[in-house]
Amino acid sequence: MTGRTAWLACAAAVVAAVYASAGLAQNQAAFAPTCTLRIHVDGFRNTVGNLGSVVFASPDGWPDDTSKSLRVGPSPIDKPTRTAVAEWQVPPGTYGVAAIHDENGNARLDRNFLGIPKEGFGFANNPRIFLGPAPFRAALVHVACPVTEITIHLIYK
Repeated sequence: MTGRTAWLACAAAVVAAVYASAGLAQNQAAFAPTCTLRIHVDGFRNTVGNLGSVVFASPDGWPDDTSKSLRVGPSPIDKPTRTAVAEWQVPPGTYGVAAIHDENGNARLDRNFLGIPKEGFGFANNPRIFLGPAPFRAALVHVACPVTEITIHLIYK
């Protein structure tokens, strides 16, 4: 093998290795593991409506702008126990989690003319609530595979 042929063979091997590792990275991203985040909610004052839960990957939009959330949606309330469970598939990571008792099914927390919530609400870690929602950092949950379970106790003002 001449010097030029050896160099071309080496360059071809490097290019092949780069393409192979790029393909491997794409395949790994496509098959990134997802974990189950199971949110147990209790303290419903009645069984009218449903549980609304929201999962945020960042404080952007927290907690009201659900268009910026990672997961959002309703779950049924179990009538005999007055509890509900929301289950989401998310990549491993840290997320802010909030829940509401959506009594009228309009997918938002209703408030009175003073801004006080008319429906139940709660956050991961059940922080004390004074004025306004819990800060994003107070409602963070680290989600690991295969399952992470949390419990949120609803608050009514």
